[in-house]
Amino acid sequence: MCGRYSLFAPGGLLEALFQIEPLGELPPRYNIAPGGPILAVRPTKTGTRAPALFQWGLIPSWSKDPTIGARMINARAETAAEKPSFRAAMKRRRCLIPASGFYEWAKAGSARQPFYIEMKDKEPFAFAGVWEGWCGEDGSEIDSCAILTTDANDLLKTIHHRMPVILHPKDFDRWMDPANEKPATVADLLRPYSADKMTARPVSRRVNSPRNDDPACMEEETEAREEQGDLFK
Repeated sequence: MCGRYSLFAPGGLLEALFQIEPLGELPPRYNIAPGGPILAVRPTKTGTRAPALFQWGLIPSWSKDPTIGARMINARAETAAEKPSFRAAMKRRRCLIPASGFYEWAKAGSARQPFYIEMKDKEPFAFAGVWEGWCGEDGSEIDSCAILTTDANDLLKTIHHRMPVILHPKDFDRWMDPANEKPATVADLLRPYSADKMTARPVSRRVNSPRNDDPACMEEETEAREEQGDLFK
């Protein structure tokens, strides 16, 4: 799964990678947690891409209770096109969710050790996402999203059995094509990302609290690395 991630890449770098208009001031985030607003990229009717803010935790359009979004932060890539909660979004509202890295927790005896995962080249990347618009009976509106997950690659499976779907830039347009309402034609994109392009390291348990949102969340936990040996070099 993916329950926390970071995004601190400069706005200009994100604008170039995602081919979007200037973002303006974008505060760095080191411990993004579900429930809050997150940056995403979605296609426009004119065929361009536009940045958007979504609540992390998808609220199906038919839901009477928006709090259901707290349980919908991830969607399994293997079944999202069939599940009532994600089916419509998989057909018509696929998006990109920019990230600099993400966290996952591994069992360490009776505790859980957090790990930070990023690209070896430190460049930002994109999760595959889906989004939905929700309207309440009182007229309130919420745009929300979920991150797709798949089987873990050889690096991540030492930590957890699932990982977020990460898309290559060459596949951005195909994933978000608004004219394509057949999820089966993009199912091949929903695969584990190459392990040899990624790195993982044990980090401070400071990240366990969403109230902590600073670079210290990403600091390597030396003692934990020594316990793990050479697995994450």
